Amino acid sequence: MINASRSIANIGDPRRAAREMRDAINAARRRAAAPVNVTQANVTTEDATTGHPLRALVLDLADLGAVRFGNFTLASGIQSPIYIDLRLLVSRPALLARAAAAYATLLDDAPCDRIAGVPYAALPIGTAVAIAADKPLIYPRKEVKEHGLGKLIEGAWQPGERVAIIEDLITSGGSTIKTADTLRAAGLVVEHALVLIDREQGGVSNLANAGIIAHAVLTLTQILDILVDAGRLDAAKRQEVLAFLRKTS
Repeated sequence: MINASRSIANIGDPRRAAREMRDAINAARRRAAAPVNVTQANVTTEDATTGHPLRALVLDLADLGAVRFGNFTLASGIQSPIYIDLRLLVSRPALLARAAAAYATLLDDAPCDRIAGVPYAALPIGTAVAIAADKPLIYPRKEVKEHGLGKLIEGAWQPGERVAIIEDLITSGGSTIKTADTLRAAGLVVEHALVLIDREQGGVSNLANAGIIAHAVLTLTQILDILVDAGRLDAAKRQEVLAFLRKTS
């Protein structure tokens, strides 16, 4: 039990103070429950050789077919030697829950009142993160409803609240910036975006230019290193993918 009645009641904005204390308590609970703090900053190639929890996550994503190597045409028309399909996570609930737990640790560095899933690929992930972090979820629609309340943003929210965007991965960051624009136009504050994988193709700097800090559970380079270490990928293919990333970033 934490006695904080006076420290909250005597402050200028008790509602915000109560929310911030709640967030701090929940963050401490997550840190206590998690065996390792899973953030981009402390995940290295060395972790892949020492049984880091993300090693199992990456290998399971590969087994699911969420990380594939070959020759793929991306939405932009570019030919890519790697394809990542995180929509498959909905077919493996336990793996989705583990990914959501990794997202939840990133919220410690992304203070917010609510999270917002980017339609449509990130909505199941956003729901799982909301449950893992006990954080309310909202999401903008791709089209305005022409019936009922005609909402553009689903869920309960108030102008002025801080919202962290949940996306599956980041390439150029275009869809995340578009989502941020919609939320900001409604009076919400967007300063952070959380992704499972950063493809390292300029998205982080594009988001920074839009006033958004990107937080990634994993980078594509880290995934490649883990797969090579596990014997799932040869060094030549790793170099091919890295050359592609450098060329397209």
